[in-house]
Amino acid sequence: MRKFTLTLLGLWVLTASTHAQSPGAPTSGSPGAATQPLTADAIDSLVTRTLKTFDVPGIAVCIIKDGKVIHSKGYGVRSLDTRQPVDENTLFGIASNSKAFTTAALGMLVDEGRLNWDDKVRKYIPEFKLYDPYVTEEFTIRDLLCHRSGMGLGAGDLMFFPDSSDFTIPDILHNLQFLKPVTSFRSTYAYDNNLYIVAGEVVARVSGMSWEDFIEKKIMQPLGMTHSAASYDRLRDSSDVIDGHANVEGKVQVIARSRSKVDHAAGGIYSSIADLSKWVQLHLAGGTYGDSQKLFSPAVLKERWSPQTIIPFGSPGTYNTHFAAYALGFLVNDVKGYKQISHTGGLEGMVTQITMIPELQLGIIVLTNQEEGLAFSAITNQIKDAYLGVTGTDRVTEYAAIRQSQLASAKHITDSIWKEVATFQAQQATTVSGRRGAPIASARDLSIYLGTYRDPWLGEIVISMKNGKPWFDSKRSPKLTGEMLPYKGNSFIVKWRDRSMGADAFVLFTLDQRGIASGIKMLPVSPLTDFSYDFQDLDFHRI
Repeated sequence: MRKFTLTLLGLWVLTASTHAQSPGAPTSGSPGAATQPLTADAIDSLVTRTLKTFDVPGIAVCIIKDGKVIHSKGYGVRSLDTRQPVDENTLFGIASNSKAFTTAALGMLVDEGRLNWDDKVRKYIPEFKLYDPYVTEEFTIRDLLCHRSGMGLGAGDLMFFPDSSDFTIPDILHNLQFLKPVTSFRSTYAYDNNLYIVAGEVVARVSGMSWEDFIEKKIMQPLGMTHSAASYDRLRDSSDVIDGHANVEGKVQVIARSRSKVDHAAGGIYSSIADLSKWVQLHLAGGTYGDSQKLFSPAVLKERWSPQTIIPFGSPGTYNTHFAAYALGFLVNDVKGYKQISHTGGLEGMVTQITMIPELQLGIIVLTNQEEGLAFSAITNQIKDAYLGVTGTDRVTEYAAIRQSQLASAKHITDSIWKEVATFQAQQATTVSGRRGAPIASARDLSIYLGTYRDPWLGEIVISMKNGKPWFDSKRSPKLTGEMLPYKGNSFIVKWRDRSMGADAFVLFTLDQRGIASGIKMLPVSPLTDFSYDFQDLDFHRI
């Protein structure tokens, strides 16, 4: 869910691999090493540097240690428009950190004996259907939760991302059968959001409550998460909520809020560090809260924290990491000999991270209102370093250098492509009817591309002429609209009208024996395009 690149996505995949592979300043540290947690002043300085370095308007940070909240503070502003300050109760979209709430809900139903992790999905959703009939019949609730379906990264996310599409949960259930696998079943990790939407539907059908009602009534209310809600539209008080921000063509600015209706079980929750501290304390206490009241059993917690799908990564890095895996709604890996439980999340204009090291009784929450995942990584890891006895690091400087390298590499690629587009347009420009400098779009016959095309799961798009320019319009996802710039051969680049999307794409036409376009394939232009823009999964045919 966005920025899934980072979250898109997800985001936590990038940060996990960055930590494991990138060289940093010399470090030391091991279990039992001397530790000196950062002071409140040091945390303030760390976050202030991060705000400036990564151009993030607002951040909230919470640290839980030994069952107590020892730091809970907002920094910067909720919105560049209002300039109101962030505080501990400021609400952020936590995006894919919502997935752990979905696995908690399922775990509570397991505790009640109403389902089992390895029950077949079709036992509860008979219409559930994937591309392969065998996989359909064998697919379990556990499989919904650990990203090993065989489908590709972010497969089908365009049904709800960007928001404003008209797909419903029944639509998603029906359309999953058209998403072709790219690996064999249960063999490879590939992050998936749609299957968490299905998991939310399992919660609804087994409990008799909507996923949203279950999360709010069975989890948030008992924990006293009084300001939080299962989605933005369900907030009882929206007076202290951030706006999302993104770098739009060189300037960080407020962007439209995601208002998707179907993806709540995968990433819909809005919460604050004050409320999320109770969620983290619940987990560090083994599923108990308040006066020894139990939300879920230790057995359920153990299952949710147990590795399910191996995630490949590089060298051990500064944390001497030896394994990484996805559990049930959490990433699990080792840092300096300790088991670490974490996840990140990304929506349009906001990215977040929750990290726990149970053996140290340590929890760190970082919520941001800009699409810079390495900002929350810098804060989380600098705080974590102090507890792990890792010295000599400057995560802000280190990760800023990594980010600049990523951006420079992507810019080199995209600049060369846009230069080719400009050159092509200059070559095709001509003087018409004696009107000096009056250009035509292209010497090629654009009429061969115009028409309506259909993909089995995204539905219909229309290629038409608007004001003399070829144009792309999706019927079911209105934000997928923009001018198509002629590129090479029978290819174009669609430049989306909403420039905050950062996801311009190649549109590759195939021609039939008459020389008329018969189909379309698509690919992202920039290597930093959020993976939820899964253009590569589309297969349009003229209708």
